[in-house]
Amino acid sequence: MNVRRLLLSGFAALASAASAVAPCHAQDNYEIQVYSYDTVPPAHTMVELHSNFTVEGSKTVTEGVLPSNHAEHETLEITQGITNWFEVGFYVFTSIQSDGGWQWVGDHIRPRVRVPDSWHWPVGVSISNEIGYQRRDFSLDTWTWEIRPIVDKKIGPWYLSFNPTLDRSFHGASVHQGVVFSPNAKVSYDFTKRIAGGLEYYASYGPITSFDPLHQQQQQFVPAIDLDLGPNWEFNFGVGVGATASTDHLIIKCIVGRRFSWGRSPKAARAATEN
Repeated sequence: MNVRRLLLSGFAALASAASAVAPCHAQDNYEIQVYSYDTVPPAHTMVELHSNFTVEGSKTVTEGVLPSNHAEHETLEITQGITNWFEVGFYVFTSIQSDGGWQWVGDHIRPRVRVPDSWHWPVGVSISNEIGYQRRDFSLDTWTWEIRPIVDKKIGPWYLSFNPTLDRSFHGASVHQGVVFSPNAKVSYDFTKRIAGGLEYYASYGPITSFDPLHQQQQQFVPAIDLDLGPNWEFNFGVGVGATASTDHLIIKCIVGRRFSWGRSPKAARAATEN
């Protein structure tokens, strides 16, 4: 089976699975990121630290979930490139509560495939699956699955990305909701060769069969900047403002990433496996 047929079969299977798949409640302030379509090249490892501080959030224990106010969330993400169109990511979620306690929250694994450059599609397309566990003290749902289609496009200095994400809970209070629609989007502009700024949007609308009332939805707008510190680095910083009563009102987020090469440059690694 060639790469094209394998990828198309995979996309079709995942789309079908999504219909049986809801909610992690947006990204729970651990990984606040709109994905681009590209994957880590083979023989490379990307290590990222997601640091998110909730300036103004929930202040009381709600249905057994600890408050988010003044909590610092530190997430370690390690992504390994397998082929030119396939990568696997692994997450370790932690939380430093306002009382000073640093606790492990959970772990997720995230395989992702993308459309190879050789197909010459007019937009970048990939799809990721993220499945894992989070402790009941930090989430109403302990086992969840996220299916995230990714479509992006660079038009001159402009960059556009849309992630029409679907979430499902397999164990917890949200199981009965079925599939939840949690879209993310990003628009940014290259002000210089090294500095881009724009707006990111994160939301969780509720079950796809019947969206929640607006005040129960999660919607957050994040003005953010991206710095180009070289081909092996990633840097993103933003301040998130909640737009509904169910969203934490103010969050500061920062992503720092470093790519490590195991013998080949990203360009050589992609050329060796392009099909």
